[in-house]
Amino acid sequence: MTVVNTITEAKKTGKKLLAILIDPDNSEDKIKEILAHCQHAGADFIFVGGSLLYKGNVSQTLSQIKDIAKLPVILFPGSEMQVAKGADALLFISLISGRNPELLIGKHVAIAPFLSELNMEIIPTGYLLIDGGKQTTASYISQTMPIPADKPGIAMATALAGCYLGHKAIYMDAGSGAEKPISSLMLQTVAKAISVPLIVGGGIKTKQQAWEAWNAGADLVVVGNILEENGTAIQNWKK
Repeated sequence: MTVVNTITEAKKTGKKLLAILIDPDNSEDKIKEILAHCQHAGADFIFVGGSLLYKGNVSQTLSQIKDIAKLPVILFPGSEMQVAKGADALLFISLISGRNPELLIGKHVAIAPFLSELNMEIIPTGYLLIDGGKQTTASYISQTMPIPADKPGIAMATALAGCYLGHKAIYMDAGSGAEKPISSLMLQTVAKAISVPLIVGGGIKTKQQAWEAWNAGADLVVVGNILEENGTAIQNWKK
């Protein structure tokens, strides 16, 4: 079964999914530590990517993860520099909350021929950056304004447009290092309007916040920064 079909089936049955986001800039020891904890936390997927790559090697990161973990590995690239062989799938992200043409279609055209040569599932994904209380690397690098946290109607209309454009998933993100997660009201408003899986990340640091997102309509919750600080932080989140 493909990754997108797995998430879609979970949406139909109400099963809640959890993904661990690993930044390729982490050291090999840190990645090994994170993987050791996430396999005991009931994680369903491993995402690999970041807003900006400083010194990491995506190919090496993928190889290390595959040697240790048995979970599907999905590329969540912040740029074309983070696309490499070895993953099971790739989120082909279009930043539909912004108006930067390079991140709507420009970068996609440049990388498409390379993607066609990879034996990898490509998942067209509409990406919405939501205000998480402070400017994040994602908003700075993308040169776009996040959707205001108190404007659920804008988020809903944007996500719905993404669905009509043919995206197979919608990813709502408060950004790495966000001070607060996306509100339940905004998630509920979007979840009720769309039929494709809803992925949610950014600012989720506790089990309560994860369940607030799931209960509000998130089908897949993504966590990253909290694991770099405390590897045991997500133990028993899905129970």
